[in-house]
Amino acid sequence: MEHLPLTDYTSIYELIPHGVAEDSAHAGELALKAGIDLDMQSSIYLNNLNQLLKSGKISEELINKSVSNILLAKYKIGLCKDPYRFCNKERQETEIMTKESQEFARQMVTKSCVLLKNENQTLPIPTSVKKIVLVGPLGDSKDDMLGNWSATGKAENCVTLLDGLKEEAKLKNIEIQYVKGCDVNHPSTNGFDEAIKAAGKADYVILALGENRHMSGEAASLTNIGLPGVQMQLAEKIMKLGKPTAVVLFNGRPLAIPELNKKAPAILECWFGGTQSGNGISDLLFGKSVPSGKLTMTFPQNVGQIPIHYNMKNNGRPVDPKDPEYRFRSKYLDSPNQPLYPFGYGLSYTTFEYSNLKLSASEISNTDTLLIQATITNTGNFDGEEIVQLYVRDIVGSVTRPIKELKGFSKILLKKGEVKLVTFPLTTSDLHFYTLDMIYTYEPGKFEVFVGPNSTAGLNGMFSVK
Repeated sequence: MEHLPLTDYTSIYELIPHGVAEDSAHAGELALKAGIDLDMQSSIYLNNLNQLLKSGKISEELINKSVSNILLAKYKIGLCKDPYRFCNKERQETEIMTKESQEFARQMVTKSCVLLKNENQTLPIPTSVKKIVLVGPLGDSKDDMLGNWSATGKAENCVTLLDGLKEEAKLKNIEIQYVKGCDVNHPSTNGFDEAIKAAGKADYVILALGENRHMSGEAASLTNIGLPGVQMQLAEKIMKLGKPTAVVLFNGRPLAIPELNKKAPAILECWFGGTQSGNGISDLLFGKSVPSGKLTMTFPQNVGQIPIHYNMKNNGRPVDPKDPEYRFRSKYLDSPNQPLYPFGYGLSYTTFEYSNLKLSASEISNTDTLLIQATITNTGNFDGEEIVQLYVRDIVGSVTRPIKELKGFSKILLKKGEVKLVTFPLTTSDLHFYTLDMIYTYEPGKFEVFVGPNSTAGLNGMFSVK
């Protein structure tokens, strides 16, 4: 047994509102016969299996099979010998919230943040800055740093952005002032004047904007995924001051922020980074670490573009880049087709140049390995990491194929001025999909390959498969 079939929270019970089961007993019968061994939370097995057995709707053999699977799973993880092996108070005290684990968490914050925009080298914060004003409802919110799925996480263990900035400011003799300005999702603008006044006296402004922890995750759908409440109004008034301003975003979903992108000099996407959020973000803002994160989801221009993702399929009338204004194409009249930020996107404090795409062959068979190479050069003024991405497009298939599919990536560290050759191996097994006959295989034909910093930029070439 490799896997133990179990439900998600109340899933067996949910067969009833789905209209598949008449009642709890019927739902339990269907689930057990479908091979579900473990019922999470709904107690349907506990309350109904005995009666189902007596009525002959399920067999003792079926129950024994599930019980055996559960006991085997417990045996494999050692619970039969030590039922309390994961309830070790000494282990808890020596392994949770240790200095080492917090340092690791801090590093993960720096690696997961994504630099979305950075005009005029607004980031990192210049060494000449002596007074920073932090504005925004997420600037000093311990609860929200944990995000929605925080389980047993404790807010008091969290380092907020204000905490992190103050810690670094001590070392640099910088004055830090915090003004909330507004709430995350409330219409009041009563705090605007204080925030604007403070920002006007600053050398540099950081705007901490986004969602609170309960606005994303399970049962948290929205029809408007822009900045909640009056945050955009606050941001516009602050940015009109003309101060160097960096926006720090906290959110659990892609946001539609075209106006913010248009007006903010710099935007750093930080998600909900956990206990070391403030320290990790501060490391990035002050240039102690260099951003290297890439987006694992597409940011739309607006909610009307959704669904939008990098590996969408083409349509019958795609927009012609040579004549993008031609009317009778699949496009919007009030918005570009392109996302605000594409899948795989993310900037750095340095810059990377992609060149010399080479394929080891123009045609391969099912016994060959195609080597795809590109040269990456750090052309900027910082050492930095870059995530080089490989995409493939199957030009013609027996069923419609995605415009692009991610087939590989490689994270490399390049010192300032350094050049590295990145190689991706590709075989026909990487080209498998479910064909018209529902067979998982590849089909001979032409393929386009892309190597770049995200799903919309980079180098491209062609190869064939026989």
